[in-house]
Amino acid sequence: MRVCRILFCAVRECLTFDSGNTVYFCSRRRMEEILLKKIEQGKTASKLKVIPLGGLEQIGLNITAFEYEDSIVVVDCGLSFPEDEMLGIDLVIPDITYLKDNADKVKGFVITHGHEDHIGALPYILKELNVPVYATRLTMGIIENKLTEHDLVNKTKRKVVKFGQSINLGQFRIEFIKTNHSIVDAAALAIYSPAGVVIHTGDFKVDYTPVFGDAIDLQRFAEIGKKGVLALMCDSTNAERLGFTPSEKTVGRTFDSLFAEHKDTRIIIATFASNVDRVQQIINSAYKFGRKVVVEGRSMVNIIETASKLECLHIPENTLIDIEQLKNYPNDKTVIITTGSQGESMAALSRMASDNHKKISILPGDTVIFSSHPIPGNEKAVTNVINELQMKGADVIFQDVHVSGHACQEEIKLIYSLVKPKYAVPIHGEYKHRKAQAKIAAELGIPKERIFMVQSGDVLQMDQESAEVAGKVPVGAILVDGLGVGDVGNVVLRDRQHLAEDGIMIVVLALDSYSDQLVSGPDIVSRGFVYVRESDELLDEARLLVNDAVQGCLDKRQTDWGKLKSTIKDVLSEFVWKKTKRRPMILPIIMEV
Repeated sequence: MRVCRILFCAVRECLTFDSGNTVYFCSRRRMEEILLKKIEQGKTASKLKVIPLGGLEQIGLNITAFEYEDSIVVVDCGLSFPEDEMLGIDLVIPDITYLKDNADKVKGFVITHGHEDHIGALPYILKELNVPVYATRLTMGIIENKLTEHDLVNKTKRKVVKFGQSINLGQFRIEFIKTNHSIVDAAALAIYSPAGVVIHTGDFKVDYTPVFGDAIDLQRFAEIGKKGVLALMCDSTNAERLGFTPSEKTVGRTFDSLFAEHKDTRIIIATFASNVDRVQQIINSAYKFGRKVVVEGRSMVNIIETASKLECLHIPENTLIDIEQLKNYPNDKTVIITTGSQGESMAALSRMASDNHKKISILPGDTVIFSSHPIPGNEKAVTNVINELQMKGADVIFQDVHVSGHACQEEIKLIYSLVKPKYAVPIHGEYKHRKAQAKIAAELGIPKERIFMVQSGDVLQMDQESAEVAGKVPVGAILVDGLGVGDVGNVVLRDRQHLAEDGIMIVVLALDSYSDQLVSGPDIVSRGFVYVRESDELLDEARLLVNDAVQGCLDKRQTDWGKLKSTIKDVLSEFVWKKTKRRPMILPIIMEV
């Protein structure tokens, strides 16, 4: 019987082939046909296309498409915040023209973690491209909060994926690998395709003593690396920093020291709403020192509620109190966890500092702790808030109370050493950050021709034989202003900039509909240019000049409104420049009576 079993196994090994996840039996002749066919297919096999649609020129707007034949999977779908010159703009989301043009190929969004620069654009994009979303537990919980706000939660297919679990999406198989970051449930992705395996690290660091959950699964990285990895797409944010990123638990010890040192004052701590581990450590220290905790800021409240519900955050009983109960406790027995660590004007801490918060005022002697580093570009806003807090008598602490959630050089080297990729594709960061990682990859022995400094829109084609940038797809930034998505472009922004810098002059006049004679005006209204009451002489002179120019056109029978408006703009613009060295926006309005 044993001999028969061995013979059967041997025959099965020789006479079976694998098609997807199903094993088929066949004759030897048929098997030879199949093998020949597979060899022929291998000669003309498609290449894997990696198409970054954002996130490579800045911190934010992260979204990357992976395409193989008739299948596209999209990793992350983040937003970025507007730059100073984007006046009135609330958010910036990626241009997904390429995905919409290939909507029949898109199998779903696969999300690495729950930060805004990786999930923030989902509610806007899913309205145009309704495909399934795959993410880990907490990440999905945060996404569902966003979808609920946009009335999309019942319209979007969602699947929670566990670490170590794989999902099949068309030609792809995606495996979620446990990593560490400044938010719980962060994942790296092993993206399996017929062309090879790509490892996408997401945002990560190597933390052997995380506050919540397990350490990064380095063993799995090594196992996949042994089997052969086509490309590594690695986080570059801290690639310029030497050494290792400290463990998040070091911040917990700092909090304990600060709580002991400031035991007689109220403590207010500002941090990122999404940094659940940081919030956990603040709560741990508060409980240890017998303080009640108040959470303030809508995003902070939402994320803490979601994390608690999913048991990613443990709050001791009777530790958390409502803001209305704050007055019932002595100041030295309370801690306030708030948003506003980046100096955002409408965040809770900024409103406290400017006396605009309805329920909390800064008191002399309060200890305010900034548990974050300013994002590049936010330094001035943070400094302004600190100044306001100190003027109100608060003791402000903003050093040594933060560690990064991103890998430094030695951690990046460790991942490269475990994965041993054929190609290196630095991602997530400005050019200088990605360039620093490219240098690390070269030092580790990857030839320079196999290191790709791609830009958003580049189509990187690769297989085991070669890799190259073979074309570009449309990319860009879509501006969100209130309820408007994409209706504000460069022209509108230029006009807003013009108005902000130089103001506007409105010229109003009325023409007779029969005779084309001037019957009223021109009247000039100024906003943001000069103070009218103090500039009567200038405006009177401008009014006479415009009147003469309009009358001149009418005398020559030039009654075309376009011509009239152009003449008004030219004459008035030249006059104002000579008198003031300013160029306000000039808006002629002609009425027919």
